[in-house]
Amino acid sequence: MKKRNLLATVVLSSVLFLGACSSDDDATKAGTTNNSDQVTVESIKEAGVLKVGVKEDVPNFGLKNTDTGEIEGFEIDIAKKLAEEILGDPDAIELTPVTAKTRGPLLDNGEVDMIIATFTVTEERKETYNFTDAYYEDAVGLLVKKDKNYEGLKDMDGATIGVSQSSTTAEAIEAEAEKYDIAIDFSEYATYPEIKAALDSGRVDAFSVDRSILAGYLDDSTEILSDRFATQDYGIATKKTNTELADYTNDLITTWGEDGTLDGLVSEWGLSE
Repeated sequence: MKKRNLLATVVLSSVLFLGACSSDDDATKAGTTNNSDQVTVESIKEAGVLKVGVKEDVPNFGLKNTDTGEIEGFEIDIAKKLAEEILGDPDAIELTPVTAKTRGPLLDNGEVDMIIATFTVTEERKETYNFTDAYYEDAVGLLVKKDKNYEGLKDMDGATIGVSQSSTTAEAIEAEAEKYDIAIDFSEYATYPEIKAALDSGRVDAFSVDRSILAGYLDDSTEILSDRFATQDYGIATKKTNTELADYTNDLITTWGEDGTLDGLVSEWGLSE
């Protein structure tokens, strides 16, 4: 009986010892993982490159130049200025094209250090990501075919409006439509060119997103209605845990807002209204 008790004690001690070692190992691994996931100004310097998620289909903000293959625009210039501040080289950037649907996941999984991609700041989104103060302010608008003779959203009862996946646009339009007691349908698309193509082919009655973005898709057959609703603030987004990088980036945006740098870029890319 004593031998059995002794054996049980030895086995139990071994299990506890191994369990403790396993817990220590797991904790160490977890700590290592957390540290490696942390993006800081110093870790970007060590990597030698700033990884930024940007749009490639938004004229004047982030648009791929078909001649050079480079993405160009207002937000690209902001990314370059950040790279220059952190790494001393405006070209030390790795740009990853994103859409409204993919930008969050790419930031979550660490494929990019930050997102500068017409990302509207909302209270709900601030629970998931860090955002800088606004580097640009806009409002939702409507791009329609001229032959529809719409004067505004109030004339669009029963219309189908094309919007981007995972954007806040549909919510903004619904809130506005309630004021006029009208019903609106929505059709979601992955990219802005797809929405414009849907408008051109008559699959949707309007293309809705922020007015400055719509301006890049104007042509002889379309017009932007006078409606302006749901003011949109664009901010640079970073992962919630990367607070040091968020604070550093926000300080720069604040400085550039005060010294006229952002206004200069806005004017350069024809974004002044």
